[in-house]
Amino acid sequence: MNHPASYEGRRVVVLGLARSGVSVAKVFHQLGAEVVVNDMKERELCPEADELTALGISVLCGYHPDDLITEETALLIKNPGIPYTSPPVQRAEELGVEVITEVEAAYWLSPAPIIGITGSNGKTTTTTWIGEILSAAGLNPIVAGNIGRPLCEAALEATPDQWIVAELSSFQLKGTSEFRPHIALLLNIAETHLDYHGDMDDYVNSKAKLFDNQTEDDVAVVNWDDPECRALSEFLIAQLLPFSIYERLDAGIYIDPPYERDNGDAQNDEAAVDRQIVFRQSEDSKINILPVSELGIPGRHNAANALAAIAACLAAGVAPERLVEPLQLFRGVEHRLEFVREVNGVKYYNDSKATNPVATMMSVRSLSAPIVLVAGGLDRGSDYMELVPLFRDRLKGLVALGETREKLSRVAELAGLAKVEIVEPSEDAESVLQQAVKQAAAIAEPGDIVLLSPACASWDMFTSYEQRGRIFKDSAHTL
Repeated sequence: MNHPASYEGRRVVVLGLARSGVSVAKVFHQLGAEVVVNDMKERELCPEADELTALGISVLCGYHPDDLITEETALLIKNPGIPYTSPPVQRAEELGVEVITEVEAAYWLSPAPIIGITGSNGKTTTTTWIGEILSAAGLNPIVAGNIGRPLCEAALEATPDQWIVAELSSFQLKGTSEFRPHIALLLNIAETHLDYHGDMDDYVNSKAKLFDNQTEDDVAVVNWDDPECRALSEFLIAQLLPFSIYERLDAGIYIDPPYERDNGDAQNDEAAVDRQIVFRQSEDSKINILPVSELGIPGRHNAANALAAIAACLAAGVAPERLVEPLQLFRGVEHRLEFVREVNGVKYYNDSKATNPVATMMSVRSLSAPIVLVAGGLDRGSDYMELVPLFRDRLKGLVALGETREKLSRVAELAGLAKVEIVEPSEDAESVLQQAVKQAAAIAEPGDIVLLSPACASWDMFTSYEQRGRIFKDSAHTL
C-alpha cells in the first residue's frame, strides 16, 4: 500500500484549498514532500493560503501555471469538487501522474479501521447516528469526511483501537484506488450530480468504488430495497449485511411487519405502531432491537437510515442492547427535516439538504399535515416531472425560487395545485428567501407545515445548503 512517507523529497501538487486541501498539504509537507498548492480563486479569497505559506508551503492563487504539473510531479491530490476536465487534472492524466482525493491519502495514513458511508440521500444522518451509537457504546469513534472534518485530520489523530466513521461523496470516491473501509455502507442511489459525472454509469461506478478493495474479512451493508444497490451486491467479496424496510430477510436487518410499497405517506405509517426492527443472523437467530415508533426521528427514510446504522454498529461489535438508547435519543442533523419553530399554529421545517427530487419526496411523505413547500435552486437540467404526483397528492401550496422556479411552477400547474407563488430573482439572495418564507406563511393556515425542501442544489444563489438553511431559519424566527 502507498504511504505519504513514500513521497518524501518528491513533488506533490494539491489542487484546491478549503479544509481538506489545507489538511492534506500539511500532512505531505510534514513528511518531507515538496508541496505546491494551487487554487483558481484570487489570493484575497483564499484565507487558508497565509497559514500554509507561513509553514513554507508554496501557494499559487488566481490561475493554473503552465508548469504546475510536470514529469517530476509524483502525485496530484485534488479537491473532490474540481472536475476531471480541469486542465491540471487532464495534464496529470496525460503524463501518467496519479490523481487522488484526500480520502485516499487518509486511508494510507490511518491506523484505525474505517466505516465508510455513501449514498445519494441520508449520508449525514446515518454517519452522525453511527457516531452517536458507537460513542454510547464506549468505542470513541472519530466522525469525519464529507460531513465537515477532513479525513486526513482524523487519520492523524486516530489510534488502532478507534473507528473512523467517514461520510463519503461520489466525488471523493471517484478519486480513490486503494481505499478500503472495513465496513462499507451503500444507502441508496438516485439520479444526481450528473453535471459532474456526465452519466449515471460514472456516478454508480464512483459509488461502487467503496467496495472495490474489500476482502472476505470486511462487511458490506447494502440497501436491499434499492435495485441499483442490490445489483451491485452481486459483485461483492465482503460479507453482505443487507437491510430492508419492505422485506423480511433471511439474514440482515429489517422491519417486521414490513412497510408496504405504496406512496409512503406518513398517514399510512402512523397507523402501524407495532413494527419492530429485527436483526436476523439465521433462521434460528432473531433479535428484536426496538419498535420503529421509538426511533428519535420520523419518516420511512429515517427508518432505513436507522437500519443501516444498526447494521454498521453490529458489524463493529456493538451489542444489540447497547443500540436502543442512542436510537431513541437521536434527534437528527441540522438542515435535515429540522423542526424550526411554530408560529400562529404553523410549523416550520428546514430540509435544505434535500438537494434532489428524491430527497424532497421522502421528506414530504414523512410529514402528515398539509404542506406549503418552498423549493427551487440550481438548474441541473431535470424537468422535475417525477414530482407531479407528490405535488398533486400532498401539497397545499408551492413557493418557487431560484433557477428552477419556472420548472417547478409548471410541475405545480400540471398537478392542479391552486396556490403557487414565484419569487423573482434578485442580487440579494437572502431577501429572496425571506420573501419566499413570507409568501409561504401567507398561504399556510393553523395546522399546516411550511417546509423548505428545495429538490435542488443551492449554488445558484447561496454558497452552500447550510447557508440557505440558516437564512430560512432566521426568516422563520423573525416572522
